[in-house]
Amino acid sequence: GVWWFFFCQAEAGIRDRLVPGVQTCALPICDIPTLTPFLAPAGNNSGSAIVICPGGGYGGLAAHEGATYAQFLQQHGVSGFVLKYRLGSAGYRHPVMLGDAARALRTVRANATRWKIDPDKIGIMGSSAGGHLASTLLTHYDDADPQAADPIDRVSSRPSLGVLCYPVISMGEFTHRGSKRNLLGDKPAAELVKLLSNELQVTADTPPTFLWHTAEDKGVPVENSLQFAAALRKAGVPFALHVYQKGRHGLGLADKPPFKNTHPWAGDLVFWLKAQGFIAE
Repeated sequence: GVWWFFFCQAEAGIRDRLVPGVQTCALPICDIPTLTPFLAPAGNNSGSAIVICPGGGYGGLAAHEGATYAQFLQQHGVSGFVLKYRLGSAGYRHPVMLGDAARALRTVRANATRWKIDPDKIGIMGSSAGGHLASTLLTHYDDADPQAADPIDRVSSRPSLGVLCYPVISMGEFTHRGSKRNLLGDKPAAELVKLLSNELQVTADTPPTFLWHTAEDKGVPVENSLQFAAALRKAGVPFALHVYQKGRHGLGLADKPPFKNTHPWAGDLVFWLKAQGFIAE
């Protein structure tokens, strides 16, 4: 089918459709995935970018895990692209969400020259259920199709790296039930549950990943991050894992611009992104 995807200019409010089609209703009431850019300033541009998937149990989207992250990344020379993906609360199910995330990453890569981005430095980031979506793209990405009619499909959806914040990873014992239901429906097949339990889908080709969680998270158990990190370790994939003793689920940065008092994970992420060449030393 036709992919609806709008590019939303954060500052100017301009919407530039990236996929041909006919708009039949106003954007706010249509289920149209959007990508909102927060481009790094010309004087502080590392040439890297991260697509950001807010959390919300596949039923909503949390702003503090979207635009706020993008503004933080901007300060460090990284362009952020906030993805509004389609949701289970609107009747969508897998693989629609994965398709939206893959399309978003491909869109950034296909427009890398336009946005002054290195096509080999485009990551994916997500929190909670958005972390599940990000981890799904990390483990279920597609290669480029050079023969595709759509130029966006001629580039790969493989992220260069992943950033997972208190993520839902598993659809098994330690899952978040609401996210699982919104993603897979009420009675998913065992094969589908296994396929979307991303701790079981890690390979040696999975991109390097930064994970953080709190040990006392009651919404999404820390085992989600622990199991994904263990799978990365077994596959020989570089990773960083930070587990903090205190903190509720959904913390985000625990701060707002100008980001003078962020949670320690933010500094740990900057340190790691420097090691990956995403932020200049």
